[in-house]
Amino acid sequence: MLHNPFFGELLGCLTLILLGGGVVAGVLLKQSKANDSGWIVITAGWGFAVMMGVFIANAAGSPQADINPAVTLAKYCLGVYSSFSVVLSLWVAQVIGCFLGAVLVWLAYLPHWKITDNPHFKLMVFSTHPALHHRFGNFLTELIATTLLIVFVGALISYGNSLPFANGSLPYIFGFAIWSIGLSLGGPTGYAINPARDLGPRIAHSILPIPDKGSSDWGYVWVPIVGPLAGSILGVIIIHLFMF
Repeated sequence: MLHNPFFGELLGCLTLILLGGGVVAGVLLKQSKANDSGWIVITAGWGFAVMMGVFIANAAGSPQADINPAVTLAKYCLGVYSSFSVVLSLWVAQVIGCFLGAVLVWLAYLPHWKITDNPHFKLMVFSTHPALHHRFGNFLTELIATTLLIVFVGALISYGNSLPFANGSLPYIFGFAIWSIGLSLGGPTGYAINPARDLGPRIAHSILPIPDKGSSDWGYVWVPIVGPLAGSILGVIIIHLFMF
């Protein structure tokens, strides 16, 4: 039976990237009907992608529906997961799911890659790319945005312990949270706030036969991995100081 946390996280992350990467492709690739529709569309699309990813991860066997290694790490630090081996297995599932979701985005927009002449746009469909190359500043953006996300997770746990949520409401709340973070803090880096969201699709970009795709910019990859993981730890510290 494939109904378990590993495949739940895998399918949730696949959905996350299929819809999240898909909205970026629609906005950036030439002759898409969504071409040039802008940042509001991208951030809304990512918010809905998280919402749908959480629903599917939960339905497919992951009751926590993290779909983000930074969230999984924070929950381990908060005692939700008792073994780090569980964390590692979920991280693997999340990266695989994000990779497969990126492959599906490539297939969904197959004729549009050749007619799009900007290699940076092609990379941004798959992974984050800073508006300005300033590694420390880019790191700080990812650190701050992910810390906020984790503190919000802690706030939801604290709130839920005292005031019950309406059944089925949490995925919608997370979707709005991602939309808000994207609108307010996504401009500098494209707000990875999720190492798997960047790493899995970047691997796909590096190996898929995309015409004139340019570099996968592996020199930047540490920012959307280390920044969110550091933000996860900082968020947990804030939760312990002020919430629990």
